[in-house]
Amino acid sequence: MRWYQFSKTQIAAELGTSLDTGLTREEAQARFLKNGPNTLPESEPESWLEIFFSQFRSPLIYILLFCAAVVYWLGEVADASIIVVVVFSNALIGAIQEGKSNRVLRSLKKLTQAEAEVLRGGAEQIIPESEVVVGDLLVLSEGQKIAADCRVVSAYNLTLDESAFTGETGGVFKRDQVFSENALPVSGQRNMAFKGTNILTGNGRALVVATGINTELGKISKSLLEPEEEIPLQKNIRLLSSVIIYAIIFISAGLFGLGLLAGKSFREMFSLVVSLAVSIIPEGLPLVLTVILASGVWRMSKRNALVKKLQAVEALGQAKVIAVDKTGTITRNEMLVRQVYAGDRIISITGDGYKPEGRALVGGADELHNPDLKLAALIAGLASKATVQLDEKTGNYKVAGDPTEAAMAVLAEKLSQARDAQQKNYREVGEIPFDYKNKYRAVFYEHEDKVFCTVSGAPEVILKHSDHILENGKIKPLTETEKKRAETVLEEFSTKAFRVVAFGFKYQPKTHPLDNIKELVFGGFYGIEDTLRPEAKHSVAKAEKEGVRIVMITGDLKATAKAIAKEAGIFKEGDIVVTGSELAEMGEDALAEKLGQVSVFARVTPEDKLKIIKAYKKAGIIIAMTGDGVNDAPSLVAADLGVAMGRIGTEVAKEAADIVLLDDNLDSIVAAIKEGRVMYENIKKSLQFLFSTSMGELFVIVAALVFMLPIPLTAVQILWMNLITDSLIAAALALEKEEPENHHLARSKYFLDRDTLIHIVMVAMIMTLGGLYVFHLYLPLGPTKAMTMALTLLCIYQWYNGLNCRFTQKSILNRRIFSNGYLWLSIAVNLALQFLAVYNPFMQKVLKTTALNWQDWVIAAGLGLSIVIADEIRKFWLRTHAAALRKKII
Repeated sequence: MRWYQFSKTQIAAELGTSLDTGLTREEAQARFLKNGPNTLPESEPESWLEIFFSQFRSPLIYILLFCAAVVYWLGEVADASIIVVVVFSNALIGAIQEGKSNRVLRSLKKLTQAEAEVLRGGAEQIIPESEVVVGDLLVLSEGQKIAADCRVVSAYNLTLDESAFTGETGGVFKRDQVFSENALPVSGQRNMAFKGTNILTGNGRALVVATGINTELGKISKSLLEPEEEIPLQKNIRLLSSVIIYAIIFISAGLFGLGLLAGKSFREMFSLVVSLAVSIIPEGLPLVLTVILASGVWRMSKRNALVKKLQAVEALGQAKVIAVDKTGTITRNEMLVRQVYAGDRIISITGDGYKPEGRALVGGADELHNPDLKLAALIAGLASKATVQLDEKTGNYKVAGDPTEAAMAVLAEKLSQARDAQQKNYREVGEIPFDYKNKYRAVFYEHEDKVFCTVSGAPEVILKHSDHILENGKIKPLTETEKKRAETVLEEFSTKAFRVVAFGFKYQPKTHPLDNIKELVFGGFYGIEDTLRPEAKHSVAKAEKEGVRIVMITGDLKATAKAIAKEAGIFKEGDIVVTGSELAEMGEDALAEKLGQVSVFARVTPEDKLKIIKAYKKAGIIIAMTGDGVNDAPSLVAADLGVAMGRIGTEVAKEAADIVLLDDNLDSIVAAIKEGRVMYENIKKSLQFLFSTSMGELFVIVAALVFMLPIPLTAVQILWMNLITDSLIAAALALEKEEPENHHLARSKYFLDRDTLIHIVMVAMIMTLGGLYVFHLYLPLGPTKAMTMALTLLCIYQWYNGLNCRFTQKSILNRRIFSNGYLWLSIAVNLALQFLAVYNPFMQKVLKTTALNWQDWVIAAGLGLSIVIADEIRKFWLRTHAAALRKKII
């Protein structure tokens, strides 16, 4: 039902409740048992076992487990065990990390149950919020959170903070009035209060019309339980997996047939094909991905960013656009009087947020003793009911009341006109509360032998009721010239994105009624702004340096949004601002065409945000979205990556997001972008290494079959290289540090660009030629000796190749050669394991190897250097042709 269209008596009758006494306790209990608790829908948290088994949702994992089963069936128990251990180790690491992130997220939720004050059976009582039922009569008072959707039936100066729904700061006045309009948005329903919003000022009563899942908040929460879309890394790995699977099927079938034609036995070829399948699959990839993502998550936790899903940080690194919500991300959600127009002068006020420190300046000169400004500060303090207090634990200032009035109170503090001092000379005797129609608030104070009336409100209203003006401490008639001057200043303040509050005053005898504001003295304007976060401009510049475009989405007016975006460095010359009304007239194709020019979306609704996100995704642009309010939740889910604010963010927004910024700092997003770029590069390096060595092994086998030579490697030797040698080095490459010179390079959805493919093919060819040469050279000494030398040389090739893959274009002989200790440790461990494989009797039996002498090692090490020399030539050519060569996306 559209409850805002009905009177309070109609609603009370419909709900079967009383406007005077509320529900009876018995009726409330019956409704609770019938309809259930007033709680939001939540998806069941995954158990640790469910998280663990979710790590196996990959076609590559399925193939590896299938290969393990086949190898076990063939009697190779040790080989099957190695595959299973690697797969399960990866799943264990991933499950531990995701489980830890989920526990941290749950700890962010409130530990205590929220409470509500209701009238039942005529008696006020405080109950858990979850026990509120439809028909309850809520008792509303300042500082409370609204427990359920309700219709306001009485209100005294009642203002609510609805920014979680609307995205707009400032109090919204509520009153008992029927609205006849159809399909009013949440922001227009001035007689309704919604679950999750906060009471800033005043008090009143309201009838509960919806609870739990039926509230506006519940409807949004329910939509978030739908299956989430894959994030970019998941899509990329799935695409890569599909390519690998098709390659395995094609190559395995071809080699199996080729081997049978060459006279090989069915069992021998079946075992070899399984081994080659394992060889083609980068079985080290799951471990590498887990190491990369877990280490990135750990580093991000040090930057106050909670990553709910391992893949989220890498995916943020692929983002081309970050759509940021203005309030709380670009601005601090702290209103500040930035300029005051008084005495025909515009006076700048310095300061930071709600901190009560600052100066009053005109052209650099101090205006602290300006009588007009001192009166403006006095009126600001007297007209404000908000309080601002320092939280000694956090060091932040907390506001009780309307944020705009809080800014006025801080102005009074800054200019030594604090309310505490004012109370000694001024005693409040009356008030005309702010009214949505009247658009002003008046407070009357006894002062000496008269009544001092302070008025603040909409500029056009205050000017209309003024017939005098204050200038240089003197009151004089307000002329048309001065009115036009004031209107010019008003227009100037508006272009600066200020929220403009006009103020005036008058003195009247104590005997006059306190019921009108006629014949005011016009005092001037307060130019109030939501202060820019100190790091915002720097963070935007850093993001652009990383190749990421920042787009601001806000519910503010076009001029306000443009001014703030310009100050933050988001809006630049040539950019355009698109409003919600303009969006409504655009189709998706028309919007997609303009995306490259748009840097600001203003006056948008939650539905508009979804349309914007979908347009970017349709254009193939990876987009991340930041948000803190309930209205942001659907967009956070729809975006490729959702980023929620941890401090000011609602629980719904945090649930919907992939990453939660615990410090609400835009710098943390930029840090996550850089972290994601490093992750991408490290995944790419690891894949480059894994594919080049796997291709080398594959080419060796194929060449031997084509030229009718004995097979240089056994199935177990291939497994040894892939599951031991490859995995250790690939995992070490996953921990490489940032290469800033790579940030401009394009990114392929398969992680493979042209230069990477050239490297892979080159390495595979060198490994093939070297492996077959040394096998042929040692074959007269027996097949076991020849296979041992081929195995050892291919392992050494891999060690050298690990060093090659560290740097995209730099020579390995640079000052960072020893910076990755993990890589050198992995090579040392591989060397020790290779010695074990060659000289340990048990391993000789398993791997079918024999002992080598020192001359054999020298030959293998010398031939292995060929892979370094070849890649150094390739990199040198790349560096010298860097201007002409740019990465081409496959």
